[in-house]
Amino acid sequence: MPFANFKVPAGTLTPEQKKTIITRTTDLYAEIYGERARPNTLVVVEEVTDGGWGIGGGVLTLDVLQGTAPDGSGH
Repeated sequence: MPFANFKVPAGTLTPEQKKTIITRTTDLYAEIYGERARPNTLVVVEEVTDGGWGIGGGVLTLDVLQGTAPDGSGH
């Protein structure tokens, strides 16, 4: 079963944008593996709480991702 898990900052996507991610990802898997993959493709759009993830030892927040952190450094 094809599986894709998208982790996105909470509250940044509309329901329509989530639907687009799901349908386009499913279409891509069907294009690669054939239509037999479509009914078995699982796509999860998972919202991560602000500050609930990090990279390189730093905590990511929506302000950091948007480049609007108070100190301008993104940290």
